[in-house]
Amino acid sequence: MIDCIVDGHTALVTLKRPPVNAFNIESLAALEALIGRLNANADVRAVVITGEGKFFSAGADLKEIANSDPNHLRLVAQHFGRAFEALQNARPVVIAAINGYALGGGLECALSCDIRIAEAHVQMALPENAVGLLPAGCGTQTLPALVGEGWAKRMILCNERVDAETALRIGLVEESVPTGTSLETAIALAQRASSVSPTAAAASKKLIQLARKGVPRKAALAVEREQFLRLFDGEDQKEGVAAFLENRSPRWRGL
Repeated sequence: MIDCIVDGHTALVTLKRPPVNAFNIESLAALEALIGRLNANADVRAVVITGEGKFFSAGADLKEIANSDPNHLRLVAQHFGRAFEALQNARPVVIAAINGYALGGGLECALSCDIRIAEAHVQMALPENAVGLLPAGCGTQTLPALVGEGWAKRMILCNERVDAETALRIGLVEESVPTGTSLETAIALAQRASSVSPTAAAASKKLIQLARKGVPRKAALAVEREQFLRLFDGEDQKEGVAAFLENRSPRWRGL
């Protein structure tokens, strides 16, 4: 259901559940567990997530939940939330290579990544309202943080699909690339992310996310200064400065 290959400092995660890479409880649990393992692997500094075939992911498996009882539906919603919160809070930099349709929970998966790269032909939507449901994988909270309340309401309340060009314009994705090149582009970006200090990147990622969590600016700035001082006493900072002065690539230890 989910394939993972680690090459150097980059983990390539592929959603593989034909025909549309829909999520079910098992695949969501597998994704959550995988993120836990990647967090624990200090060699992994970046993660690229893509889909197999023509879909990134079509989201929830509606056939599986169509006749479910409330207890099962609650379990499904919990697994969506846990998996995508784990993705948002992952230690490595996470990049979505959106190679095909990203709908519902599939788009929420991409929204939970740090950076999104979409191919030119891609369509993205959160169509849950159209079937009497709502996004339960952090979508109602994450989408407005990226595109603003107005576009979030257009996509969720009006079931509006957006193409890659529109997604780029409204801030839903960071880059639109020709069809067939999202993975290549994402891996190149992951390699760039892997070249910086992993300790500095992890600390910076947490700080950037404080605004989304509603932490007051004054408190966040205090944390920022404290994290700067902690990094200054670390081995990576000394190595980074030495490498710069010696005109060589740094050898990060994650300390």
